[in-house]
Amino acid sequence: MAISKEQKKEIAAKLDNALASNTTVFVSFKNIGVNDVNELRKRLSEYGVTYFVTKKTLLKRAMENASAEGEQPDLGDGMVALAFGEDQMAPAREVFSFGKDHKDTVEIIGGIFEGKFKTQEEMMEIATIPDMQTLRGMFANLLNSPLQRFAVVLNQVAEKKEA
Repeated sequence: MAISKEQKKEIAAKLDNALASNTTVFVSFKNIGVNDVNELRKRLSEYGVTYFVTKKTLLKRAMENASAEGEQPDLGDGMVALAFGEDQMAPAREVFSFGKDHKDTVEIIGGIFEGKFKTQEEMMEIATIPDMQTLRGMFANLLNSPLQRFAVVLNQVAEKKEA
């Protein structure tokens, strides 16, 4: 079905908005069911991430007009969708997480992060960064570890003196 000029303008405006956000993830998908797409949208919406499907020609045109630096990633074969939001990590992390459960249907093919085009490999690295709560827990554990070891050593010294 052909898209009218008015619809193309609306989509172009939405694409410009998406490409100007903190993080935009380009998602390739194929053979994915409606229930799975709805599940992905629900997961993403919990983190304030917007997800929508677009035509590659319109996306390529928007990418050329975008203020992002670097070389544009290859959009490959299949359908393309965008996941974007104000949280820098959530779009990539949640699409990656969903893709682990749906290996042959959804994959990250690139994106824009901090105003620069990123390749698939670079976006996958970003996607594997834990969320802030997990990072805080890891940091607290790191700080606690020397204290724990010191307490164990003091306990062993005290036991030795008692014996």
